[in-house]
Amino acid sequence: MSACSHGILAIAMELYKKGANTSAVIAFLLASPWANLPVTILLFGFFGLNAILLILSALIIAAITGIIYIELEKKGLIECKHCKNGIDTNYHNELRNFSIKKDIKKRFHSFQWTKNNIKFSIKQTLSGSWSLANMMLWWLIIGMLMAAFARAYIPQDLFQTYMGPGILGLLVTLIFATIIEVCSEGTAPLAFEIFTKTGAFGNSFLFLMAGVSTDYTEIGLIWQNIGKKAALFLPLITVPQIILLAYLFNMIT
Repeated sequence: MSACSHGILAIAMELYKKGANTSAVIAFLLASPWANLPVTILLFGFFGLNAILLILSALIIAAITGIIYIELEKKGLIECKHCKNGIDTNYHNELRNFSIKKDIKKRFHSFQWTKNNIKFSIKQTLSGSWSLANMMLWWLIIGMLMAAFARAYIPQDLFQTYMGPGILGLLVTLIFATIIEVCSEGTAPLAFEIFTKTGAFGNSFLFLMAGVSTDYTEIGLIWQNIGKKAALFLPLITVPQIILLAYLFNMIT
């Protein structure tokens, strides 16, 4: 889903209202900001092939967290108005026999391949792409300005002392990731600046991923729309995974 981390929130809450389980919504929230196509291109531009580690790690954490949430749903430890023993009570029977392949074929054959329809589809696709670019561009500019400010006015020895590859550096990075409220496109330049100043790839990963999992806007919306237990479990489950992976990345890179 090609949207920024804040745009993803609105989509995720709508998915929940439409019948998605809490576990699916949480996995969606964790994976989308870093695994969507525009941010993937952005991360490769900054980090090169190391971006593969960022994207795969985001998907792994999203999957593990989603599985844990499924177990919490089964035990009734988190809110899920559509669940009964971890199963979507409204749509499970319908989706059991649903075929994506057949659905695509059906839509393809039912589409009227006229000149006007094709022209309209291309126009709408370009219009959507332009809207997406406008939404992302401003956050990217904010992130670039913040990264430029950090490069110009914060001495490199402060970065290396307090945000280096050690335990202290990880904890300080976690605090900054929790405080700074910038969209995923905006945090990418800041994460790259941390990497260039310290050489600690794990800290950059932690800054990116923890920024999503400790985002107070995200936690607040989950609290309001799903429930307080579902919201509080998000950082409790994800932050230990993120710190562990960040520590391993610092060791191997």
